[in-house]
Amino acid sequence: MNEFVDLFSSTDPTNVATSVRLLLLLTVFSLAPSIVILMTSFARIVIVLSFTRTALATQQMPPNQVLIGIALFLTFFIMAPTFQEVNQEALTPLFNEEITLDEAYTNASLPMKEFMAQHTRQKDLALFINYSGLERPETIEDIPMTTLVPAFAISELKTAFQMGFMIFVPFLVIDMAVASVLMSMGMMMLPPVMISLPFKILLFILVDGWYLITQSLLQGFS
Repeated sequence: MNEFVDLFSSTDPTNVATSVRLLLLLTVFSLAPSIVILMTSFARIVIVLSFTRTALATQQMPPNQVLIGIALFLTFFIMAPTFQEVNQEALTPLFNEEITLDEAYTNASLPMKEFMAQHTRQKDLALFINYSGLERPETIEDIPMTTLVPAFAISELKTAFQMGFMIFVPFLVIDMAVASVLMSMGMMMLPPVMISLPFKILLFILVDGWYLITQSLLQGFS
Protein backbone atom coordinates (compact mmCIF):
# COMPACT_ATOMS: atom_id res chain seq x y z
CA MET A 1 0.00 0.00 0.00
CA ASN A 2 2.85 2.39 0.90
CA GLU A 3 4.55 1.63 -2.42
CA PHE A 4 1.33 2.52 -4.23
CA VAL A 5 1.11 5.85 -2.38
CA ASP A 6 4.79 6.56 -3.00
CA LEU A 7 4.22 5.93 -6.68
CA PHE A 8 1.76 8.84 -6.88
CA SER A 9 3.70 11.14 -4.56
CA SER A 10 7.10 10.69 -6.19
CA THR A 11 8.61 13.44 -8.34
CA ASP A 12 10.74 11.08 -10.40
CA PRO A 13 9.81 11.47 -14.12
CA THR A 14 9.50 7.71 -14.60
CA ASN A 15 7.17 7.34 -11.64
CA VAL A 16 5.15 10.36 -12.73
CA ALA A 17 4.66 8.87 -16.19
CA THR A 18 3.57 5.59 -14.63
CA SER A 19 1.18 7.43 -12.34
CA VAL A 20 -0.37 9.24 -15.30
CA ARG A 21 -0.88 5.93 -17.07
CA LEU A 22 -2.55 4.41 -14.03
CA LEU A 23 -4.83 7.40 -13.59
CA LEU A 24 -5.72 7.34 -17.27
CA LEU A 25 -6.44 3.62 -17.11
CA LEU A 26 -8.64 4.01 -14.03
CA THR A 27 -10.50 6.90 -15.65
CA VAL A 28 -11.16 4.91 -18.82
CA PHE A 29 -12.39 1.92 -16.81
CA SER A 30 -14.74 4.08 -14.76
CA LEU A 31 -16.19 5.76 -17.86
CA ALA A 32 -16.19 2.63 -20.04
CA PRO A 33 -19.90 1.78 -19.56
CA SER A 34 -20.97 5.32 -20.45
CA ILE A 35 -18.62 5.39 -23.44
CA VAL A 36 -19.93 2.08 -24.77
CA ILE A 37 -23.59 3.01 -24.26
CA LEU A 38 -23.64 6.63 -25.45
CA MET A 39 -20.72 6.98 -27.87
CA THR A 40 -20.98 3.78 -29.91
CA SER A 41 -23.57 1.79 -31.82
CA PHE A 42 -24.56 -0.18 -28.70
CA ALA A 43 -27.70 1.80 -27.82
CA ARG A 44 -29.32 1.40 -31.25
CA ILE A 45 -28.50 -2.30 -31.44
CA VAL A 46 -29.78 -3.27 -28.00
CA ILE A 47 -32.98 -1.21 -28.43
CA VAL A 48 -33.76 -2.81 -31.80
CA LEU A 49 -33.13 -6.29 -30.41
CA SER A 50 -35.40 -5.51 -27.45
CA PHE A 51 -38.12 -4.29 -29.81
CA THR A 52 -37.81 -7.54 -31.74
CA ARG A 53 -38.31 -9.64 -28.64
CA THR A 54 -41.29 -7.52 -27.57
CA ALA A 55 -42.87 -7.77 -31.03
CA LEU A 56 -42.53 -11.54 -30.94
CA ALA A 57 -44.15 -11.57 -27.47
CA THR A 58 -41.80 -14.34 -26.36
CA GLN A 59 -41.46 -12.81 -22.87
CA GLN A 60 -37.81 -13.36 -21.77
CA MET A 61 -36.68 -15.35 -24.78
CA PRO A 62 -33.96 -14.60 -25.80
CA PRO A 63 -32.79 -13.65 -22.29
CA ASN A 64 -31.40 -10.21 -21.51
CA GLN A 65 -27.89 -11.62 -21.19
CA VAL A 66 -28.04 -12.97 -24.72
CA LEU A 67 -29.35 -9.72 -26.19
CA ILE A 68 -26.72 -7.64 -24.40
CA GLY A 69 -23.98 -10.08 -25.41
CA ILE A 70 -25.01 -9.93 -29.06
CA ALA A 71 -25.24 -6.13 -28.88
CA LEU A 72 -21.76 -5.88 -27.35
CA PHE A 73 -20.08 -8.07 -29.97
CA LEU A 74 -21.90 -6.33 -32.83
CA THR A 75 -20.76 -3.02 -31.32
CA PHE A 76 -17.13 -4.18 -31.22
CA PHE A 77 -17.44 -5.37 -34.81
CA ILE A 78 -18.91 -2.07 -36.04
CA MET A 79 -16.58 0.10 -33.97
CA ALA A 80 -13.41 -1.90 -34.74
CA PRO A 81 -12.04 0.59 -37.34
CA THR A 82 -12.68 3.51 -34.98
CA PHE A 83 -11.10 1.75 -32.01
CA GLN A 84 -8.08 0.79 -34.10
CA GLU A 85 -7.61 4.40 -35.15
CA VAL A 86 -7.85 5.54 -31.52
CA ASN A 87 -5.23 2.96 -30.55
CA GLN A 88 -2.85 3.91 -33.35
CA GLU A 89 -3.22 7.67 -33.07
CA ALA A 90 -3.57 8.11 -29.31
CA LEU A 91 -2.93 5.18 -27.00
CA THR A 92 0.18 3.68 -28.59
CA PRO A 93 2.02 7.04 -28.98
CA LEU A 94 1.03 7.99 -25.42
CA PHE A 95 2.36 4.78 -23.92
CA ASN A 96 5.54 5.18 -25.97
CA GLU A 97 5.83 8.71 -24.55
CA GLU A 98 5.75 10.23 -28.03
CA ILE A 99 2.86 12.59 -27.30
CA THR A 100 1.41 14.29 -24.25
CA LEU A 101 -1.81 13.41 -22.47
CA ASP A 102 -3.61 16.40 -23.99
CA GLU A 103 -2.50 15.42 -27.48
CA ALA A 104 -3.62 11.86 -26.85
CA TYR A 105 -7.08 13.06 -25.82
CA THR A 106 -7.34 15.19 -28.96
CA ASN A 107 -6.19 12.34 -31.20
CA ALA A 108 -8.56 9.88 -29.53
CA SER A 109 -11.59 12.16 -29.61
CA LEU A 110 -11.38 12.93 -33.34
CA PRO A 111 -12.22 9.37 -34.61
CA MET A 112 -15.06 9.15 -32.09
CA LYS A 113 -16.36 12.56 -33.16
CA GLU A 114 -16.25 11.53 -36.82
CA PHE A 115 -18.24 8.37 -36.09
CA MET A 116 -20.86 10.15 -33.98
CA ALA A 117 -21.18 13.11 -36.35
CA GLN A 118 -21.82 10.74 -39.25
CA HIS A 119 -24.89 9.33 -37.48
CA THR A 120 -26.16 12.49 -35.78
CA ARG A 121 -29.01 14.49 -37.24
CA GLN A 122 -28.22 18.14 -37.82
CA LYS A 123 -31.48 19.08 -36.07
CA ASP A 124 -30.39 17.35 -32.87
CA LEU A 125 -26.90 18.81 -33.01
CA ALA A 126 -28.28 22.31 -33.63
CA LEU A 127 -30.51 21.94 -30.57
CA PHE A 128 -27.58 21.53 -28.19
CA ILE A 129 -25.37 24.05 -29.99
CA ASN A 130 -28.07 26.73 -29.78
CA TYR A 131 -28.88 25.91 -26.17
CA SER A 132 -25.23 26.19 -25.11
CA GLY A 133 -24.81 29.44 -27.04
CA LEU A 134 -21.90 28.19 -29.14
CA GLU A 135 -21.02 29.55 -32.53
CA ARG A 136 -21.72 27.34 -35.51
CA PRO A 137 -18.75 24.94 -35.79
CA GLU A 138 -16.87 24.88 -39.07
CA THR A 139 -15.36 21.42 -38.64
CA ILE A 140 -16.05 18.31 -36.59
CA GLU A 141 -13.05 19.15 -34.41
CA ASP A 142 -14.79 22.35 -33.29
CA ILE A 143 -17.77 20.45 -31.82
CA PRO A 144 -17.33 19.85 -28.07
CA MET A 145 -17.88 16.34 -26.78
CA THR A 146 -20.41 17.68 -24.27
CA THR A 147 -22.54 18.83 -27.21
CA LEU A 148 -22.00 15.99 -29.67
CA VAL A 149 -22.60 13.06 -27.29
CA PRO A 150 -26.20 13.97 -26.24
CA ALA A 151 -27.06 14.92 -29.84
CA PHE A 152 -25.77 11.55 -31.03
CA ALA A 153 -27.68 9.77 -28.25
CA ILE A 154 -31.10 11.20 -29.11
CA SER A 155 -30.44 10.64 -32.83
CA GLU A 156 -29.72 7.00 -32.10
CA LEU A 157 -32.89 6.73 -30.02
CA LYS A 158 -35.02 8.03 -32.88
CA THR A 159 -33.38 5.72 -35.41
CA ALA A 160 -33.78 2.72 -33.09
CA PHE A 161 -37.47 3.48 -32.50
CA GLN A 162 -38.05 3.86 -36.24
CA MET A 163 -36.52 0.45 -36.85
CA GLY A 164 -38.52 -0.96 -33.94
CA PHE A 165 -41.76 0.34 -35.43
CA MET A 166 -41.01 -1.31 -38.77
CA ILE A 167 -40.35 -4.59 -36.94
CA PHE A 168 -43.62 -4.32 -35.03
CA VAL A 169 -45.88 -3.81 -38.08
CA PRO A 170 -45.96 -7.37 -39.54
CA PHE A 171 -46.43 -8.95 -36.10
CA LEU A 172 -49.19 -6.49 -35.30
CA VAL A 173 -50.97 -7.50 -38.50
CA ILE A 174 -50.80 -11.15 -37.42
CA ASP A 175 -52.24 -10.29 -33.99
CA MET A 176 -55.11 -8.34 -35.56
CA ALA A 177 -55.86 -11.13 -38.05
CA VAL A 178 -55.91 -13.79 -35.35
CA ALA A 179 -58.09 -11.63 -33.09
CA SER A 180 -60.58 -11.06 -35.93
CA VAL A 181 -60.78 -14.77 -36.70
CA LEU A 182 -61.35 -15.66 -33.05
CA MET A 183 -64.08 -13.04 -32.70
CA SER A 184 -65.83 -14.27 -35.84
CA MET A 185 -65.76 -17.80 -34.43
CA GLY A 186 -67.15 -16.62 -31.10
CA MET A 187 -64.03 -17.69 -29.20
CA MET A 188 -63.69 -14.45 -27.26
CA MET A 189 -62.41 -16.08 -24.08
CA LEU A 190 -59.34 -17.52 -25.81
CA PRO A 191 -56.35 -15.10 -25.63
CA PRO A 192 -55.32 -14.18 -29.19
CA VAL A 193 -51.65 -14.14 -28.12
CA MET A 194 -51.69 -17.89 -27.51
CA ILE A 195 -52.78 -18.49 -31.11
CA SER A 196 -50.73 -15.78 -32.82
CA LEU A 197 -47.43 -16.56 -31.08
CA PRO A 198 -46.65 -19.74 -33.10
CA PHE A 199 -47.50 -17.93 -36.34
CA LYS A 200 -45.24 -15.00 -35.46
CA ILE A 201 -42.35 -17.30 -34.60
CA LEU A 202 -42.94 -19.27 -37.81
CA LEU A 203 -42.95 -16.07 -39.87
CA PHE A 204 -39.77 -14.88 -38.16
CA ILE A 205 -38.04 -18.17 -38.90
CA LEU A 206 -39.19 -18.32 -42.53
CA VAL A 207 -37.89 -14.84 -43.36
CA ASP A 208 -34.67 -15.47 -41.38
CA GLY A 209 -35.46 -12.58 -39.08
CA TRP A 210 -32.23 -12.42 -37.09
CA TYR A 211 -30.21 -12.25 -40.29
CA LEU A 212 -32.37 -9.45 -41.70
CA ILE A 213 -32.24 -7.42 -38.47
CA THR A 214 -28.47 -7.82 -38.18
CA GLN A 215 -28.07 -6.89 -41.85
CA SER A 216 -30.16 -3.75 -41.36
CA LEU A 217 -28.14 -2.74 -38.30
CA LEU A 218 -24.82 -3.24 -40.09
CA GLN A 219 -25.97 -1.36 -43.17
CA GLY A 220 -27.17 1.48 -40.97
CA PHE A 221 -23.61 2.02 -39.75
CA SER A 222 -21.83 1.36 -43.04
